[in-house]
Amino acid sequence: MGLGKRIDFGDAKYAGVDVPFSCSIQDSLESALLCGFDFIMSPLVHPRYRRPAPSALPRGTFQPPFTRSDLLLTSAQWSGQVVGKVSSWIDCDSASPALRRDSQAALVQELGWAAHLSLQAVVLPPPPQHAANYARILNHTLGGLATMSMWVRIPAAAAPAPAPSGGGDNGGGGHAGTSTACVDPWELWNQLRFLCHHHPRLAVVLELGADLPAEDNLHRWRGEPLKAVLVPTSVFTTNKRGYPTLSKRHQDFLSDCFRRGVQVVLSGNAQHAPPPEAAPSGGAAARGLDGAVAAVAAAVAPLQANPLRVYWEYLSYIFRKIEATSEQEVLEMGYRDFLQSPLQPLQDNLESQTYETFERDGTKYSTYEEAVYRCLLDRVPQEEAESRTTVLMVVGAGRGPLVAASLRASVRAKRQIRVFAVEKNPNAVVTLQNRLVADGWQGTVTIVPADMREWQAPEQADILVSELLGSFGDNELSPECLDGAQRFLRPDGVSIPQAYTSYLQPITSHKLWNDVRAHDDIEHFETPYVVKLFKFHPLAPTQEVFTFEHPNRDHCIDNTRSACLRFDCTTAGGAVCHGFAGYFDAQLYEDVHLSIHPPTHTPNMFSWFPIYFPLRLPFHLPQGARMEVHMWRCEGQHKVWYEWAVTEPLTTCIHNPGGRSYYVGL
Repeated sequence: MGLGKRIDFGDAKYAGVDVPFSCSIQDSLESALLCGFDFIMSPLVHPRYRRPAPSALPRGTFQPPFTRSDLLLTSAQWSGQVVGKVSSWIDCDSASPALRRDSQAALVQELGWAAHLSLQAVVLPPPPQHAANYARILNHTLGGLATMSMWVRIPAAAAPAPAPSGGGDNGGGGHAGTSTACVDPWELWNQLRFLCHHHPRLAVVLELGADLPAEDNLHRWRGEPLKAVLVPTSVFTTNKRGYPTLSKRHQDFLSDCFRRGVQVVLSGNAQHAPPPEAAPSGGAAARGLDGAVAAVAAAVAPLQANPLRVYWEYLSYIFRKIEATSEQEVLEMGYRDFLQSPLQPLQDNLESQTYETFERDGTKYSTYEEAVYRCLLDRVPQEEAESRTTVLMVVGAGRGPLVAASLRASVRAKRQIRVFAVEKNPNAVVTLQNRLVADGWQGTVTIVPADMREWQAPEQADILVSELLGSFGDNELSPECLDGAQRFLRPDGVSIPQAYTSYLQPITSHKLWNDVRAHDDIEHFETPYVVKLFKFHPLAPTQEVFTFEHPNRDHCIDNTRSACLRFDCTTAGGAVCHGFAGYFDAQLYEDVHLSIHPPTHTPNMFSWFPIYFPLRLPFHLPQGARMEVHMWRCEGQHKVWYEWAVTEPLTTCIHNPGGRSYYVGL
């Protein structure tokens, strides 16, 4: 069962326990599960079993089994409840030729055994400062894996410099002659990741210490493939009642990990003994959010007194006190880090399901209602409220939510309006025609089944209302559509929206980049995607890219744009840029805005997710590095497209030249 099972976090396994090899693996697994943990992390081979490479033995030498039998557990237990650990003494980049040779053979052997057991994952030792040979062997294995992942053990903070020691065999652990003192642990991970070509099955186990690094350093891992956090019992302190507890920073970090689906693994021996009166009895239980009690202890006395139980209860406490998932977050969960191609409503007719999804966003339409309401008050004085009728045109009316919002605004403002609902999708027009009768719009609303760019209006409009915005503001061709429709707007008429601005920022997101790479072609790396960003980390504050204003009274309208943006990387330590996140902020009317731009995001609005512009080749950014990014909005006779490139600190290719991979059809 989960940590105090919560339905708003799904059925993911959240807690494991690191167990020693010397114990019976059957007993260790049973004890851990009865205690409440979801899985165990166990060494594949006894940590003190150092064996020479077969090539170093005389021919015909008999070698006993290097580890225990796979028959001790069922295949379902091995694959679902055990994470393996590779021997810590292995050092494939050692200065000692003998240790290097034996390490290579042992690593290959243990990874082969883990794959044979069909483990969900295997934990690898921390990489040395120079890990080329280590990475070479991992690459050989990664290429043949079907389901198993490799989790590299990385300390959260750099270890203090060790005392000088001799080289050679390095006895019981560590990497001889490869001190990692003063080296950012993230840099060790990043070197290994690049050497393994960002393989999607290579991930991280972050080992916490008593002291955590700076917040910015911890946040950097949000964009990395962080699968688990290792929490030693030694980092717990003792509260006044004798129970284990963690510092506020440790608690906050673990809560953030739980929210992001990162598993927590407890390691080390119990160092806290609860008061005798608090010892678990046969009815020991975990209590869920609804107050229901789930029994987790067996009737066997030794298992009831598992010394790690108090730690599990504390982790459950942290898990249970996480703020409840909002209704909006529940709706968005299925879209987190899921790549979607942007809509093209001008070229394609939207489906009923798409309309229905957008129409659930009450915040968007109440904001539009407020914009129309204020505009009506400003345009029609109180003394003319009864005698003057405002002509309002909804261009791209869809199934009518903006029409309904405009009518509500009219009632609130006590101003009379006449509405033209212009819609090119014949299927949406059917819905509009039915609403005309069902919602009592006759005499007020005229339905126009036409493309706004071609329709000849019988009269000019006072207000032009549209919702043609995309995740990047202009990527659904709002400029082209509204420029074509403004011919039937009065000289003093108002467009809602009045203006919109796009924003861009560099991000790290190992998952998104690998999801694009899975298509194995250039086309997908030159396509922007709509995505609910989740496992990502911004590398610099956003910057403005393009701005469009309506109505556009320029004598010669030109909607092509170009921008050169310079970002200063603000992350603590280095980072990897996997692409760019795009947002927009739209001024509907005066100070009424709709925005997905993080600093001004409209609360509780979910109609738009950010847009992601990938890079074909991710690159390393040192701390404080400056990045220069170029973005172009280009137009052809029948299409609009974006091109993008980086020219500092390195030069990339220009993505999507001529709209060869992605464009929006006019």
